[in-house]
Amino acid sequence: MRLIAFCAAALILSGTAAAALPRHGTLVPGRSLGGIRLGEPAAQVRAALGGSFGVCRGCATTTWYFTYRKFDRRGLAVELTEGRVSAVYTLWRPNGWSAPHGLQLGAVEAQVTELADAAIPIVCSGYDARVSDGARARTVYYVVRGRLWGFGLLRPHANPCR
Repeated sequence: MRLIAFCAAALILSGTAAAALPRHGTLVPGRSLGGIRLGEPAAQVRAALGGSFGVCRGCATTTWYFTYRKFDRRGLAVELTEGRVSAVYTLWRPNGWSAPHGLQLGAVEAQVTELADAAIPIVCSGYDARVSDGARARTVYYVVRGRLWGFGLLRPHANPCR
């Protein structure tokens, strides 16, 4: 009987441990960010990232903030429209996040231009966004003071300024 209880507890804990913000998140342009895809239901986000998140109180769209520690600024934001992911983007340049071709957060803007297919520059308040539009998603590379600050994945042609 103890063995059954132990195994059940181990399964519950292993499921909980797996649901967390990735330490080394990856942008797959046009497809996913940190394992989260546009259009996936909120329940799937919770299953992937866990139930420990903050909720933006002043946002027009339901926005969940997943961070590495309580009150930490670095992490991932997930916007939900009608219970499905409508945008996902990094917060405050989390360490270890990358994109294809070895592009890492913190890279100089010239590397973004060279390594990412992000030809359209858009000026936002306090930062710039370099975007690439695909049929199903807009991939965004956020640049602050000449350095790659974050990644985003939005609905096609959505405003990247957040």
